[in-house]
Amino acid sequence: MCREWPIAARTRGRRGKTEIDREGKHAGRRRENNDTREKVNGIGRVNREQRADGNFVKCVAVSWLGRVLGGTRARGRGREEEVSIGNGGSGVGTITMESPIIQSCLRAGPFKRPAPRPFPDLEAKQRSFSSATCFSLDLVRSLLRFASRRESSSDTGEIGAETPRSTRKKRKEPAAMDGSGGSTQRSFDTIDCVVFAGMLAISVIIGVYQAYKSRKNEDAVREYLVGGQNMSIFPITMSLIASYISGITILGVPAEMYVYGTQHWCVVIADLFVSLTMTMVYLPVFYGLGITSSYEYLNLRFNGAVRLMGSVMFLIKMLLYIPLVIYVPAVAFNQVTGINLHAIAVLVCVVCIFYTTLGGLKAVVWTDAIQTIVMFGGVIAIAIIGTHQVGGFEQVWRRNRDTDRIEFFDMDFDPTTRHTFWTVVVGNYFNWLASCSVNQSMVQRCLAMSNLKRANATITIMTIGIIIIVSLSCYTGIVIFAAFYDCDPIRTKRIKKSDQLLPFFVMEMTESIPGLPGLFVAGVFSAALSTMSTGLNSMSGVIYEDMIKPWMRISLSEVAASRVMKLTVLLIGIVCVTLVYLVEKLSGLIQAARSLSGITAGPLLGVFTLGMFFPLANSAGALVGGFVSLNLVAWISFGTQAAISSGKIRFPTKPVSIDGCPESLKSQATNFTVVVETAIKEPPFFLYRMSYLWYTWLGCLTAILVGLLVSWITGPNKRTPGDEKLYTPVIHGLLRDSVAIAAKRQQEGAVTELEKMDGSCRATAASSRI
Repeated sequence: MCREWPIAARTRGRRGKTEIDREGKHAGRRRENNDTREKVNGIGRVNREQRADGNFVKCVAVSWLGRVLGGTRARGRGREEEVSIGNGGSGVGTITMESPIIQSCLRAGPFKRPAPRPFPDLEAKQRSFSSATCFSLDLVRSLLRFASRRESSSDTGEIGAETPRSTRKKRKEPAAMDGSGGSTQRSFDTIDCVVFAGMLAISVIIGVYQAYKSRKNEDAVREYLVGGQNMSIFPITMSLIASYISGITILGVPAEMYVYGTQHWCVVIADLFVSLTMTMVYLPVFYGLGITSSYEYLNLRFNGAVRLMGSVMFLIKMLLYIPLVIYVPAVAFNQVTGINLHAIAVLVCVVCIFYTTLGGLKAVVWTDAIQTIVMFGGVIAIAIIGTHQVGGFEQVWRRNRDTDRIEFFDMDFDPTTRHTFWTVVVGNYFNWLASCSVNQSMVQRCLAMSNLKRANATITIMTIGIIIIVSLSCYTGIVIFAAFYDCDPIRTKRIKKSDQLLPFFVMEMTESIPGLPGLFVAGVFSAALSTMSTGLNSMSGVIYEDMIKPWMRISLSEVAASRVMKLTVLLIGIVCVTLVYLVEKLSGLIQAARSLSGITAGPLLGVFTLGMFFPLANSAGALVGGFVSLNLVAWISFGTQAAISSGKIRFPTKPVSIDGCPESLKSQATNFTVVVETAIKEPPFFLYRMSYLWYTWLGCLTAILVGLLVSWITGPNKRTPGDEKLYTPVIHGLLRDSVAIAAKRQQEGAVTELEKMDGSCRATAASSRI
């Protein structure tokens, strides 16, 4: 059995002495003879120098080390370069196996092609390499790197040609192909910068204004967390939509449509049922108790330990999710401008932390409202313009239908199938229910309304807005495929990952429409900023209300408490920026987001549901159920991600074509594949193959079942009079019936006891007369 593996590795060298020279010169040229010399250096690095066709060539081979599947690093000092082979694309500073410069080296080099041998350093896992013909083990497990930094002379097939200094130092701009097959440079124009900077400036101004406006408010904590509970429907609705639709949706959903088809579109069906469940089951409980943190409920229903567990789970979820949210706009901005991804991530966080810290919930809500408008404008503009350029809706639909991308009702019940109608609708129902009904970020905004009726109206409008924005994102995905239906940009290596499809598509349309890149980037940044600001504000409230305040021996003043929460926002933001470096290693935005959030979403939903629906559940059951559920879902989620990264799990994708590409692009298409033969035949563990959309459902069910079992073993919870507010209105009728039945039984028991006492008295009297 053969599998395809992308190979990526890093090589290091010292300027002027070893493999790579920044200036493009051949450091330490040795022209004594034409023979190839080899020397083992460090931990297995092999340096090769040779002559070929009169041109000096320096190649670098980095040994496999048994870890090349996930990326190998050769130890050394100096700067770091990245080289991609296989499915990786060619970008700045990278050379791929398909490059003419590489192929020339292979033809000229003294490499032989013996039969493949097993890897000695992979223990019992027999691995060998093959393609159309088998390359030597040394060749296939090595990365060839030349002194020339760029491929500027690769079109001519020359090897070792030097690149002019001006060309080397200039950052490579994202390139798209014009009609002739040449590349045209795309850049961020002045109008784009104005649009983008305007969005950031408005966010900052709103934060400063709200901070100034509320500076004399006596109830600073309630003002900071729930806006004084007097906000209107419009900004809260816009904020809910913006918080719910992150940049992951804007970039990830179109990529999902392009790669896997339209089955994911059915997710909007689940949203309808989520809104009904939220307004009928969960939200009335929070309003009835008059709390500011959803985790206060766990303290009232169970105890402080369960409340702390819920708060920690929420913090873990947001700390896993927000870095992914930051990474998304950074990718988009990097794609259209070429600016370093990590620098952009820092910019996003600084702006967001600034206005969130100053203005609190009101600043977050009003910036979300503005950002939602920008987000809608960007997505609508891209969908309309893209449809027009492709040739109309009929053309878009036909091209997707002809490649079997249009599918909505795959009724397969197999839980290991990535997307079916049932996994998308039922699985996402639980995902979104956990994100909306018991998530502090959502509950906090609903509690900012003056009464439950207004909150329910807000939820209804939010649902309509979410369905519209998700549908627009899905439609944008099929528009992108229709635009590239015969010239896939991933195979032709114009982009590296499917997550870059939408930014690349936008840059393709920029020549005739100035300002569109700026609007697009502003829309993606708006979605990210709103989600991040919501998360920061909610986490600060949870940390203060659930972790700091209960342990304070003295009562802080409103001003001091507000300062503590603002400092908390700053510290959390710094942590989130740091975690971005880990997020960029993940693949597939939608699956990564759902998998990571499912680790805590399912257990949290299960614990809240256990408390609201089952009066017999006690604190011990809630603690054990939540802990077991958290560990189970974390094990499955991380195990699945590891299996995907190692290539053990692969998902079938829809077909793509490069038949319509210019010849210059076809030559760059992925046609060299490193195939790994492995003797390990068994598939991954069943739960690792389960669709990621079932994680929340599994976590919720586990928490409820384990919680009920432990509660039954340790003794059911004893209800107290007037505790109906702790339970959902759905079971209030059952509670009243149970109370009536209990009272009736108690009354019957009392009557029976009186009858027994009366009988004994009569018996005593009769015996005394005798």
